[in-house]
Amino acid sequence: MPFTLPDAWTWDMWFADDGTDYHVFYLKASRALHDPNRRHFHVTVGHAVSPDLRSWREVPDALIASDGPAFDDYTTWTGSVVRGDDGLWRMFYTGTSRADAGNVQRVGVATSTDLYRWDKTPGAITEADARWYEKFESGDWFDEAWRDPWVFQAPGLPGWQMLVTARSPHGAADDRGVIGRATSPDLTEWTVQPGWSDPGAGFGQLEVPQIAEIEGRHVLIFSCLTGELSASRRAAGGGVWAVPLDRADGPYDVSRAARLTDESLYAGRLVRDRDGNWMLFAFVHVDTAGEFVGAISDPMPVSWHPDGHLRVSDGRFDHIDRNTPAASAATNPS
Repeated sequence: MPFTLPDAWTWDMWFADDGTDYHVFYLKASRALHDPNRRHFHVTVGHAVSPDLRSWREVPDALIASDGPAFDDYTTWTGSVVRGDDGLWRMFYTGTSRADAGNVQRVGVATSTDLYRWDKTPGAITEADARWYEKFESGDWFDEAWRDPWVFQAPGLPGWQMLVTARSPHGAADDRGVIGRATSPDLTEWTVQPGWSDPGAGFGQLEVPQIAEIEGRHVLIFSCLTGELSASRRAAGGGVWAVPLDRADGPYDVSRAARLTDESLYAGRLVRDRDGNWMLFAFVHVDTAGEFVGAISDPMPVSWHPDGHLRVSDGRFDHIDRNTPAASAATNPS
């Protein structure tokens, strides 16, 4: 059964493994809000643990908004957790401020020795750089996208890579979604870099990006709903998307993306269990009547299909059309 809290909705999630327990961190908001559309600005980062990725036990929340003024005094949103060479766990997360009315997103970091108590480092560590990324002042989108940091080490590259949900300042307004990037030699000092994908691939935004290597082949997953797709992709519908890759470092040809799930699930995450099997998690987005659910799915095994696409292995999404429509202005990354 999905991990469901009786008093709160849960949605975007990210994972860590301490060798004994799996830890899932997730966005949560009280059901007393009544309207789930209000959840984004009444949010905390929840925390649960499991020995097997199936039976979860909720523990005290991990993060809340900071006291103002601060870059994250309004919300703390989606992120990722890594452990550095110093043994310290770091949670990279998205913050918004009341001064910006929640419209400008930046990335911050909190540290922990045990994955339970988290201490924030004051101030943002990365934000969108106008040389390569759209800023809110353009008026072309409803926010300044710089969120969902996924931090990892790419084979063959020094230091650490941070992938973020971002937008290019160029192209049709509904087709500017890109994978933004920053780099660090030590998980402390970060430099924003040009993105690892081009606009024109059919997406207004590429939410919750993640890189994984499954059965010797790399994949990029992200999520995009129908309303944020460009006209060239909108008819097929949104959900969790997957892009087969030759290598973990970019640039990525996002025009090759095909759906991994439909919109019943969203904000997918790939997690490897201790037997080496890869599982997809996502939050249960809507039910058959289209009503918001807000729970974390059970693990779903994934594997590469002979057609070259990553698929949920139990066949539940085999009905999805995986033909890639021609994006309106797709370009080959260079």
